[in-house]
Amino acid sequence: MMLVTSAAWFEASLLEARNASLITDRLQAFHAADGALSLCTRALVNGSMFAPSAPLQPGEPAGWRQKGTFEAQAVVPVVTWPGSARLPQCLVEAWRIDSRPAARAFVVTARGFGVDDDTQSWLQAQIVFEGTRVERHWRRVVARPF
Repeated sequence: MMLVTSAAWFEASLLEARNASLITDRLQAFHAADGALSLCTRALVNGSMFAPSAPLQPGEPAGWRQKGTFEAQAVVPVVTWPGSARLPQCLVEAWRIDSRPAARAFVVTARGFGVDDDTQSWLQAQIVFEGTRVERHWRRVVARPF
């Protein structure tokens, strides 16, 4: 009986160790994406990052959902990110809001990585410039787009 109990406790400890490792990996990816998003939005607001021109069609941009577009146009805002498989990336896309024609709006999408490429965290910020006012809205992308 003690052997069975010991084996069960051992299996439970292994499961807990794996879960802790997965949580650590997800946190690593989240912090990488959050850092990239902060750096890219700050650079966009300061004017030190290239801001694409407004698109012809209305609606929120969807280039970040396409692997080819994201990989080709994303920038890497840091030189190194310890503990991540790849450096975090961000993509800035212009956004035309029909209800606010005087506003210049952008969607900034950031992707951070954990210890391996499969662990990713995606975050977005919507930045709207209208006159001297800057609006910032943050959101987490729940499902990986690709």
